[in-house]
Amino acid sequence: MNRVKRLARRGLGTVRRVVRGAVRHAYTRWRRSIQVRVVTSTLFISAIVVAILGLFLMQQITTALMDGKIKAARLQLDEGLGAVQRDLGNPSEDAAGRLEGVVNGLKARSGPSGLYEVYIRDVREPSFDGFATNELREQSVPQRLRDELGKGPAGARNYTFGKLSYIGRASEPGLIVGGKAGQFELYYLFPLTEEQRTLTFVGRSLVGVGAVLVLLLAAIASLVTRQVVIPVRLAAQGAQRLAAGRLEERMRVRGEDDLARLARSFNEMAANLQEKIGELEDLSQVQRQFVSDVSHELRTPLTTIRIAADMLYEYRDTFSDPAVGRSAELLQSQLERFESLLADLLEISRHDAGAATLDAESLDMRDLVLRAVGDIQNLAERKGSKVVFQLPGEPCMAEVDRRRVERILRNLLVNAVEHGEGEDIVVSVAADRDAVAVAVRDHGVGLKAGEGQMVFDRFWRADPARARTTGGTGLGLSISREDAQLHGGWLQAWGEPGAGSQFRLSLPRVAGAELRGSPLPLVPPGAGTPRPLFAELEAGE
Repeated sequence: MNRVKRLARRGLGTVRRVVRGAVRHAYTRWRRSIQVRVVTSTLFISAIVVAILGLFLMQQITTALMDGKIKAARLQLDEGLGAVQRDLGNPSEDAAGRLEGVVNGLKARSGPSGLYEVYIRDVREPSFDGFATNELREQSVPQRLRDELGKGPAGARNYTFGKLSYIGRASEPGLIVGGKAGQFELYYLFPLTEEQRTLTFVGRSLVGVGAVLVLLLAAIASLVTRQVVIPVRLAAQGAQRLAAGRLEERMRVRGEDDLARLARSFNEMAANLQEKIGELEDLSQVQRQFVSDVSHELRTPLTTIRIAADMLYEYRDTFSDPAVGRSAELLQSQLERFESLLADLLEISRHDAGAATLDAESLDMRDLVLRAVGDIQNLAERKGSKVVFQLPGEPCMAEVDRRRVERILRNLLVNAVEHGEGEDIVVSVAADRDAVAVAVRDHGVGLKAGEGQMVFDRFWRADPARARTTGGTGLGLSISREDAQLHGGWLQAWGEPGAGSQFRLSLPRVAGAELRGSPLPLVPPGAGTPRPLFAELEAGE
């Protein structure tokens, strides 16, 4: 028994899942398809209209059929009342015999109104009453109709609908008409079986015709909407292909109607878009080439200036004028920054041109972090900041480009020192099965809301009035993001005003693998409001 119950529950669960899946699929089709919505709406509205029209027609047919039946029944009643009045109107001793003769004369089972039964009653002599046949029961004539005729004047006539109760077989609906002729009451009882069959047939015919009509209307709506939806779908597919970079995509133009004008407009838009994008690509190519050429061409005069500046810097203490020595020092520092800027411009131009390549090798991220911190240790000491490590005890191996990852880490550390206000810099490293991550946390001025889309922009500053004290070029974070994306990784930022900021570098362990998560949280623990101000910047986004 328990096994049967378990099987029953399992079967019910399967049925529920199938029903839910079908409902979900239908709702999805409803939301995504204009054609499905139009056809469904047409089905629903046309079904309501056809139902209303069918009910109206059925009511009219029923009324007309019953009115004809009542009219014929009254004619039959008038004929019978005339016979009763003629044969039984004058009292005589042989009244019973004449009554029997009249009843026998009315025993005919058909007439202009169809099949019928007869019931005749003498009001003064209750013994003179009965049906022309012995098939009907006396209660087939409703007492209400008898009372109405009994209270009515001579010649009164009336009718009603009721049940004809037979002896030995089932009752059936019928029409009962009655009238008075002197002391006699005459009733005709007409079965409505044939009329009921006729109405049933008409009703079924109306239902069948209505269903076919609704389906035809739905098919017509489907064909009409298909003529409109297909060009719209083609336009949507063309737009998707345009968005995917297939600028040569065009729609086929047929005819001169509105849809043809839509296709021509789409083709004109695509052609203009292709032309403008081509112009922008050419302009971008020219700009990248210009930056690259200028960067290369500046190296030759810069080398000469560097030789002269080095000589002046070496003999700066021998100048009699202290201002000249100070100028030599400024020249030396600005030349170093100029060289860094040229190197960064060359690197940016390689990324823009898609010429940047990845020289990946399996390395321990902890070693790269220690090397990067060693490079900026003197700068941190000058700013009064202390670097605190949070490194795991096990190696964090990953396939990375040593030069690019070290550059990312140096940029993040220099940025943390510059904006850390002399507070401690926390560097964390973690790894899981698929990824490694490095987080650089400072406790300085932090980042404001709304700066998330600009923090990695080229030459962007959180505070334009704030001078660069570490000689940065303004391209460090931009290059770092490009390097992270080249690895297939993420470079993300979090910050709050007055609570500092944290930058997190997440890289896949295997070069080229898809990165699905990071082993370190973007928001540092206990950082106040756990809300990232900056959207995640992933590879390819």
